[in-house]
Amino acid sequence: MIEFWNTTIYEPLFNVLVFFIDIFPGHSVGLAIIALTILVRIALLPLTAKSIRAQRAMKELEPDLKILKERHGDDKQKLAAATMELYKKSGVTPFSGCLPLLIQIPIIMGLYFVFSKGINSIDVSILYSWVEAPDFVDKHFLVFDLASKSVVLALFAGVTQFIQTHVAMSKFPTPQPKKENEKPSFQEDLARSMQVQMRYVLPVIVGVISYTLPSAVALYWATSNILSTAQEYLTKRA
Repeated sequence: MIEFWNTTIYEPLFNVLVFFIDIFPGHSVGLAIIALTILVRIALLPLTAKSIRAQRAMKELEPDLKILKERHGDDKQKLAAATMELYKKSGVTPFSGCLPLLIQIPIIMGLYFVFSKGINSIDVSILYSWVEAPDFVDKHFLVFDLASKSVVLALFAGVTQFIQTHVAMSKFPTPQPKKENEKPSFQEDLARSMQVQMRYVLPVIVGVISYTLPSAVALYWATSNILSTAQEYLTKRA
């Protein structure tokens, strides 16, 4: 399992990072990380675009789903059957937006290991034949040492995560509370809780994690968030 992970995820990402470090002026790790992040985002573009389109399609079906809920609210089996029939007629797969996110998880983990371990020492034994190890590595980007912690970059990663999440969640308005004499449903409570955590808790978690790791990880996270935010805007206009 470890060998499969190294061969398919870690080593390819590591080699591309070293390749970028070698070709960039000054052998800058910072520029290499930004370039690698852009390359990964381009490779995942079809998947993330599919996820965004699936979320948009689900949003457009909300009025119809509300009608079905009012019509079959007391019969869960009929409601489930009618909901699936609506999805089928509309050509929408409810969980299609989740698959691209799941596929990205091993890539994100691989990038974490590459940035947290790979920039301190280059393991030439795993370099491909077409990748040359640079004579030296510049671990500084602007005023930041990417091999050390940085509270500034960690905060920047958290802020960009907040902006990216806010933009992504803007098409899913927070469910409004019920009237005082009505009890919110479990689904409404869960949706409201998830949105609050995604909007406010996730950026804090990203900032804390970024501070506990080499700031190279924070630079990757911030760059990825900026690219994701730009993609959200472009997809909305498409």
